[in-house]
Amino acid sequence: MFQHVIVKTPCKAMVNGITDHPELGTPDYEKALAQHAAYIEALKQCGVDVTVLPPDEAYPDSCFVEDPAIVTKYCAIVTNPGAASRKGETAAIEPVLEQFYPKEKIFHITDPGTLEGGDVMMCGDTFYVGRSARTNEAGIQQLGEILGQFGCKVVEVPLTEVLHLKTGVVYLENNNMLTAGEFCDKPAFAGYNKVTIPAEEAYAANCIWVNGTVLVPEGYPTVLKAVQELGYKTIVCDTFEYRKIDGGLSCLSLRF
Repeated sequence: MFQHVIVKTPCKAMVNGITDHPELGTPDYEKALAQHAAYIEALKQCGVDVTVLPPDEAYPDSCFVEDPAIVTKYCAIVTNPGAASRKGETAAIEPVLEQFYPKEKIFHITDPGTLEGGDVMMCGDTFYVGRSARTNEAGIQQLGEILGQFGCKVVEVPLTEVLHLKTGVVYLENNNMLTAGEFCDKPAFAGYNKVTIPAEEAYAANCIWVNGTVLVPEGYPTVLKAVQELGYKTIVCDTFEYRKIDGGLSCLSLRF
């Protein structure tokens, strides 16, 4: 069960965020703020306290607070983002982590290793890590050494089609997993009850489980129905302005 969530208010510069989907247009900042506020309310309905960090105009993508840190029941890890424009985000997140973790339980990914939190999926004490354009082998090795101290296992998953691991796969607890695209046939996930998401709703693979409730992106009825049929309570959240800069539900928070 999660007790705490950290989110970061989007800055006005988010309209200049990194994107592989310029065809979706530029984010509308006011709509993004409204969607973020609704996201926070949805999280609160799941019984967590939410720490809201102020916007940082120096970093357009900094609302995606999941990437500069990994939070677990054992420790927190400050990452080393693979995107050059995002590396400075880690300096802002570390003091926040110190409010929840003793300093000796805060670790760091360092050069030449790169790693972003969007590439890390926690399934109990097993952590699946996408080797992507943002997360390299050295970063995965460092993560394995850190988490290995606590008896956890790190499994590397090579990516070829998507930005981050959690772009196309999500663990919903209770051995249930949503998979889309290249993740449907990954051998690493063979032991899970996998629900395949159709290509036209692949964006909605990025749902999040919070204390028995699953937050689902708005506008994806097949995914919503599939999650409900698994027995979960659901809350629908509009994230369209964040989709324009390659973000989704998991990217917008740290849950622990």
